[in-house]
Amino acid sequence: MNLLATDDLSCLLQSFFRSYLINQRRVSQHTVLAYRDNFRVFLPFLASRLKKSISALELTDLSAKNVIAYLSYLEDERGNSVSTRNARLAAIRAFLNYATVEVPDALPDIKRALAIPQKRKNRPVLECLDKVEIDALLAAPDQASWSGQRDHILLLTMYNTGARVSEIIDIRRQDLDIKRQNSVHLHGKGRKERIVPLWKETSLALRKWIDKNDQTTTGHVFTNRYGEHLTRSGVRQRLQCATRVAVQVCPSLRGRSISPHSIRHATALHLLQSGVDLSVIALWLGHEQIETTHQYMEANLAMKKAALDSLPVIDPYLTKSYRKPSEKILAFLESL
Repeated sequence: MNLLATDDLSCLLQSFFRSYLINQRRVSQHTVLAYRDNFRVFLPFLASRLKKSISALELTDLSAKNVIAYLSYLEDERGNSVSTRNARLAAIRAFLNYATVEVPDALPDIKRALAIPQKRKNRPVLECLDKVEIDALLAAPDQASWSGQRDHILLLTMYNTGARVSEIIDIRRQDLDIKRQNSVHLHGKGRKERIVPLWKETSLALRKWIDKNDQTTTGHVFTNRYGEHLTRSGVRQRLQCATRVAVQVCPSLRGRSISPHSIRHATALHLLQSGVDLSVIALWLGHEQIETTHQYMEANLAMKKAALDSLPVIDPYLTKSYRKPSEKILAFLESL
């Protein structure tokens, strides 16, 4: 077997990032950085475990035994969640799949590590806001001030589009069509793009905001007081401010963990309650798989109650006769 030379692992990693991820796959910068961060932790762990220098590590050191030990280290010592553990494993898998093409002789060692499964995790109950709670949040910012106007339009656009916070802060003037189609062009994760329609209220508010701030076509729509585009933490902080005000008129918000993603959940749930098809909601939110959107059907308590109320009432005093299963079918069932 033609095993890798001692210094080939570093060369293979560089080729994986520069040639494969960036040039061939053209993955997003977010994916590149996530994979990079994984190997910045994984390589020192391997070196320490095997008592080698990082430059002396070989591809065969990425064995199933060592990868499993690394995953346990992430959860037990670093306190990472199951989601983070699975994301780190996905990065290693991507590299090993690339390595099987570049170094086919190493496949027998690699395939054992590729067989390591993702760990199942509990899916948390979605934090869904009802229409009254959303209205309270939208009305919370003081629109007499510049920042209050921005916060109101920001939250309104988030609710209208159901966009991820990364998509919202990336909206530029050129992404808005508020004169003809009333829509916004969102740039999603993984270079996925979609166009989402805007309500008349949202379109009018955005038009006034842009005219007032005289924004260029390449400038970000939502900026801070210094003219720089908002960050994720900035959006979260503005939402927290709105929540503190809204809770005074809407007590049901008190003690809730409201995040920008909560508004995205609310958009999906309210579209579902309005009778919009799941496939349309999946396109609206930029979901790659319909199963992701189906979680909103499961979370919709109002629709569950409506379905329960629509069932016929069963009279417990009415008896029905049922056919007894034949001996043959019982024997078949026993054989399973």
